[in-house]
Amino acid sequence: MSFDLAARLAARRAEHLYRQRPLLESPQGPEVLVDGRTLLAFCSNDYLGLANHPEVVRALQDGAAHWGVGGGASHLVVGHGTPHHRLEEALAEFTGRPRALLFSTGYMANLAAVTALVGQGDSVLEDRLNHASLLDAGLLSGARFSRYLHNDPASLVGRLDKATGNTLVVTDGVFSMDGDLANLPALCAAAREKGAWVMVDDAHGFGPLGAHGGGIVEHFGLGPEDVPVLVGTLGKAFGTAGAFVAGSEELIETLIQFARPYIYTTSQPPALACATLKSLELLRTEGWRREHLTRLIARFRAGAVELGLELMDSPTPIQPLLIGASARAVEFSRLLRERGFLVGAIRPPTVPAGTARLRVTLSAAHTEEQVDCLLAALGECQALLPAEEDA
Repeated sequence: MSFDLAARLAARRAEHLYRQRPLLESPQGPEVLVDGRTLLAFCSNDYLGLANHPEVVRALQDGAAHWGVGGGASHLVVGHGTPHHRLEEALAEFTGRPRALLFSTGYMANLAAVTALVGQGDSVLEDRLNHASLLDAGLLSGARFSRYLHNDPASLVGRLDKATGNTLVVTDGVFSMDGDLANLPALCAAAREKGAWVMVDDAHGFGPLGAHGGGIVEHFGLGPEDVPVLVGTLGKAFGTAGAFVAGSEELIETLIQFARPYIYTTSQPPALACATLKSLELLRTEGWRREHLTRLIARFRAGAVELGLELMDSPTPIQPLLIGASARAVEFSRLLRERGFLVGAIRPPTVPAGTARLRVTLSAAHTEEQVDCLLAALGECQALLPAEEDA
């Protein structure tokens, strides 16, 4: 018996689901060099345009000159450096919580938080459209795992009624493939009524949302009593890499003691923490980035409506255009690339069958003129595509 990998790969190609990695040959930005060609990119999560900001770059360079490159060991051995500690303190203050804990990736932060808080005899209830890392964490926790209907408080209540043990309600803050917001006030009220905790992964909310970029919790005016477990990633609006969990003193100490993805992993490079401290400062002080981004979102949505494109209900920099068939989405993306635009075609299993889409993402680094150019190209490519029933 052998693994027939060739057949699996051939089937994925035949279903128009085969994924390929574009080769980026330049820093992140609105204009990028990909596979030897300069393209206008509308597919990055660098929402505030900080990934190649000169001050963030300089902070990384200065941090490496002072602290070296590698973390050297896990945080619990000798890998917890002063930059890590300062960044945790700054993130705690930013989120309005007593403590924050750094992780090397958002996937690790979600695995750590869920598996450290619930286990056999407990319950974890998740939105059906949660990020894969949250779903994997729920399955790996050993707790009773159930998914409620997307953004549906009534569906959540039905599952809360059947929950056993300690119960954790887990949701994205901004859903990464739809761009819509979790109905946090209603979800938190339902959880509080049943004595459950709420955990929010606000990977795509920090930066764009909230009066000061504090994400969906700030957007809705909620506090730690509503969302005891708050997760954020640093590779999107912060423009660097890594993640954090923010919460109470007891929560963070519990993760330090029991979260295997934290205990058994080398710390991130200390220079990276130096860079993130600078990007956090820019996120908080340069409110014009968020204001400009908000204007770009409104401009894009108005233009897409005029073109008759099917927008999804998103007030965020994630602006998916629903296409339907995977082959049609791939062809739309290819036509855009021919015209100098990089927009990803998102297909199953990342999204449900029949809901393939173009995932347009906007950045504060984009100009209004660049958004208008994208809209013109979308209109041109749409005219070249066959009708859905003919695709």
